Amino acid sequence: MNPTRSDSTPQYAPSDKSSGDQPASLKGQAVLPELSASSVLPPPQSGSTAFDRWLMRTMLKQAGNPEIEVVLWDQSVISTSPVPPRSRAVIHNRSTLYKMLIDPSLYFGDGYTQGQIEVEGGLVAFNEAIDQGTHVVDTKHFYRDGLRSGLTWLKRNTIDAARSNIHHHYDIGNAFYQLWLDEQLAYTCAYFADPEMSLEEAQIAKMDHVCRKVGLKAGDTVVEAGCGWGALAIHMAKYYGVKVRAFNISKEQLAYARDRAEQEGLSQQVEFVEDDWRNITGTCDAFVSVGMLEHVGLKNYRRLGEVISGCLSPQGRGLIHSIGCNSPRTLDSWTTRRIFPGAHVPSLSEMMQIFEPQKFSVLDVENIRLHYAMTLEHWLQRYEQNLDQVREMFDENFIRTWRLYLSASIAAFRSGSLQLFQVVFTNGNNNEIPWTRAGLYAQEQGESRIGEQT
Repeated sequence: MNPTRSDSTPQYAPSDKSSGDQPASLKGQAVLPELSASSVLPPPQSGSTAFDRWLMRTMLKQAGNPEIEVVLWDQSVISTSPVPPRSRAVIHNRSTLYKMLIDPSLYFGDGYTQGQIEVEGGLVAFNEAIDQGTHVVDTKHFYRDGLRSGLTWLKRNTIDAARSNIHHHYDIGNAFYQLWLDEQLAYTCAYFADPEMSLEEAQIAKMDHVCRKVGLKAGDTVVEAGCGWGALAIHMAKYYGVKVRAFNISKEQLAYARDRAEQEGLSQQVEFVEDDWRNITGTCDAFVSVGMLEHVGLKNYRRLGEVISGCLSPQGRGLIHSIGCNSPRTLDSWTTRRIFPGAHVPSLSEMMQIFEPQKFSVLDVENIRLHYAMTLEHWLQRYEQNLDQVREMFDENFIRTWRLYLSASIAAFRSGSLQLFQVVFTNGNNNEIPWTRAGLYAQEQGESRIGEQT
C-alpha cells in the first residue's frame, strides 16, 4: 500500500484545475465537471469507430484500469475504472490515439504539450491515477520496456554525450530557473524536517542533512560531483569550514556558481571545475554527489566507483543522493526524450554496482521520496505563478511540457513510482564511523539550519 500524506501536510498545487491537483478534501470523489461541447474541439473528422473505442479500452485495461475516463474527438466517453473517475483526458483526433498505441508515454506527453490532448481534474491527479494503475500490473510488454531497456543499454553515455544531455536541460537560461526554484537555485529534493518549512528553509535543511551524514568538520576537503548552481558547495565552505572542489559540465551553472562564490568571499575555499566526473583526481575527506547519478548511465556505475575509490581518503565518507526506483526499470520514454536525455533512475541493487566492486561499506540508506513530492509541489506552484515571465522566454509548447514534467513528477513520488535515495558509504575497513544516528537529528528540532559560519 502506498504511504499517504498527512491531513496536516500542506499541498502547494495551483488553483487552475487544468494544471494542478484536486484539493485534499475532494480526493477520491467524482468531482469532474459535466461533459459539455466546450470540453472537446468540433470534430474535424468522422466519429470514432468501434475499433477506436476498443483500442482505448484495451490501453486502459493494460494500464491497470486507472481511475480516469477518456473522451474521444466525437465525445465518446470511455473508462474501465471500477470506481468513479477523478480525472479526464480529452483526445482531439484519431492520429494521437493511434500514436499512443505505439508508445503511450511518449505520445501522450507530446499530445498534451501540442494541445492535442487536454486534461480535466488536474494533471497531478491524472498522472497519479495512471501510476497507481500501472503499479499493480505488468506493463513491460505493453510499454515496450524490454526493447527500450536494450536500446538504452547500447547507448554509451560518453563525455560528449553527457555534455549534450546536460546542455539540453540545464543550459536553457538561469533566468528561467530563478522564476521557480529557491533563492539558491537548489534543483534537487529538499528536506522538510518540519512540513511547515518554506522551500528555502527546506533546501538549507537538506544541505545540512548531507553535511552531517558525511561528518564534515573544519579543515576537511570535499569533492562534489555535479554541483548545479553551487548551493551545496558554497554552504559546505561557508558553514562547515571545508575546502571544496566541485565538478560540473554546465557552463550556465558554473558561471553563476563562480560569481556567487566570489561575491561571498569564498573563492579561495571553493573551486568550481568545468570537467566531467570521470576526470576527478586528487584526494578528499568526503565525496558528495547530489542529483548527478541520474545522468551517469548504468554502464558507467563501476567507473564511478573506481573514481570515488581513487580520491576518497581511508577514513573518508561519501554520499550519493539520487532519484531511484524499487526495482530495476526503464524511465518512461517521454521523460528521456523530452526532458532528461540519457537519464536512468537506479534501483538500490543497481546502485550497488558502484559500491560492491570497490568493497565500500554502506553505512546508511534513507528514502525521502515524499520530501521530493513536496519539493515539486512548491516548484509547480511557483512555476504557475510566473507563467507571464515564462511566456516572454518560451512558447506554449514549452510551457505545457514543463507543466507536465513537474506535475507527473509529483505524481510519481506520491504514488511510489519513483524514490529518492541517500546512500552513505565508506571504505570497508574504516572503523571511524558514527556509533548511532543520533548526530543526524539532534539539532533539527526548531532549526532550519544548524551550520554556524566559520
